[in-house]
Amino acid sequence: MSISASMVKDLRTKTGAGILDCKKALTETAGDFDKAVDWLRTKGMAIAAKKAGRAATEGTVHSYIHAGGKLGVLVEINCETDFVARGDDFQLFVQDVAMHIAASGPRWVRREEAPEDEIAREKGIFKQQAMDSGKPEEIAEKMVTGKLNKFFKENCLMEQAFVKDEDKTIEQLQTEFVARCGENIQIRRFTRWVLGEGLEKKADDFVDEVRRMAEA
Repeated sequence: MSISASMVKDLRTKTGAGILDCKKALTETAGDFDKAVDWLRTKGMAIAAKKAGRAATEGTVHSYIHAGGKLGVLVEINCETDFVARGDDFQLFVQDVAMHIAASGPRWVRREEAPEDEIAREKGIFKQQAMDSGKPEEIAEKMVTGKLNKFFKENCLMEQAFVKDEDKTIEQLQTEFVARCGENIQIRRFTRWVLGEGLEKKADDFVDEVRRMAEA
């Protein structure tokens, strides 16, 4: 199958991968767009895995303020070199992550950071709910696992769906950026502040605004 320039452009727009990688992905998958996206993500994961052990001591602490000064985020994101840290691509990635945190309100970066007592409490609630519905023990345990995974996806930054592209998680967004920049990238920590009470609606409005920006 002939791979056209427009196909390569569409894939590059979707994934942010380089032109040559997009062309190779389409060639390897006989022009199947969805399979090409998966091919690029798999390649990105492999590259990210190789670089994960490398020291990431450069980077930035970025601040993002929204909602008239009533919603703010500080996030630390690390890379390996000052050269990458000062680049436009890195700064855009950092800004996207900060905006996502402001919009989605994660509680932890990764599920390993969730306090054990809170996990135990959630598991107890999920288990009781399953048992109260009359499910057998074995089925109840599977339901607990499913609900706990959903709990992590809602509360852990790396597992949340990216607000500007819900087809990918923040972890996938990071993996794709690692593949592009060639360095180990780590979202280290963040803090999110909301001023006052009754701002849930403002946060919801911000999510809608980010999505409109992504579609523009």
